[in-house]
Parts: sequence; C-alpha cells; structure tokens
Amino acid sequence: VQLQASGGGLVQSGGSLRLSCAASGPSLDYKFGIGWFRQAPGKEREGVSCIHRTDGSTAYADSVKGRFTISRDNAKNTVYLQMNSLKPEDTAVYYCATLIEGSSWPDCADFGSWGQGTQLTVSS
Repeated sequence: VQLQASGGGLVQSGGSLRLSCAASGPSLDYKFGIGWFRQAPGKEREGVSCIHRTDGSTAYADSVKGRFTISRDNAKNTVYLQMNSLKPEDTAVYYCATLIEGSSWPDCADFGSWGQGTQLTVSS
C-alpha cells in the first residue's frame, strides 16, 4: 500500500487543521493498524496516534490527548487526523504510516511503512 499525507500548512497557535492520508493499493482495512507519527528537527520520532484494524480502537500520545482525533473512512481508504488547539510544539513533519503486524498495542510506535510527510507549522 502507498500512503500520501496531505493537509499540512501554517496555522496560528490555538488553531485547527485536518490531515488526510490517502492509500492506494490494498485496502487499509487489511493492515494491522495505521497511524501518524511526527518528526521535528532535532527531536526523536514520535508516534502521535493510531487506529487498530480489528475494532477501530484508537491510541494517542500523551502530548496530543484531548486535542487530536484520528478517524478512518474505509470506503475512501483514507485516514484523517483532526488537530485542535494546536501548539507551537506540534510543529513537525507528519507522516501517515502502517503498523507492523502484531506490534504492541496501544504503543503506536512500530511503524513498518510510510509515505511522504506533510509539514505542519504552528506559529505562536
């Protein structure tokens, strides 16, 4: 499956944005899980949010709980990340990625493949 993230941009602190991840190829529903991670300059990669294949359960990093919401549209083979109350520390390149089959849940950390990311910049 090929993944393409989009929807990033420049937003003011406190603002909202929605990222989209369009998948081409096999249905996302066959993947163990799918989610988003982010990479900021000088920082380690951080798993932001994931959604599980079986029951659609979700997982979030503590840093985004209550502000971000992950969802998926199986008919469109697309995953979304709604981001509210954005903070400057959310600034990063966001990647949509699939979880490795059988990886620990809800760790949202063992990503197997991802596509090109989308840049989010939050100004203070």
